[in-house]
Amino acid sequence: MKDRHPHLTKGTHMINVTKNLGMLLLAIYLILVGIMALASGIVIPPVVMGILALAAGVLILIGR
Repeated sequence: MKDRHPHLTKGTHMINVTKNLGMLLLAIYLILVGIMALASGIVIPPVVMGILALAAGVLILIGR
């Protein structure tokens, strides 16, 4: 079996970031919504949040 990450030596760890772009965008969206809810002084334009939500939803639906 071929090593998937030959550049890593034994004992090193690689952070596993999701390869699903839709889920990554959803995670970013949820983090931003949480930050806005907890810190009322931080405002992110609704257009940005809407675009992020739409992109995440579409990519999750098409399986990307």
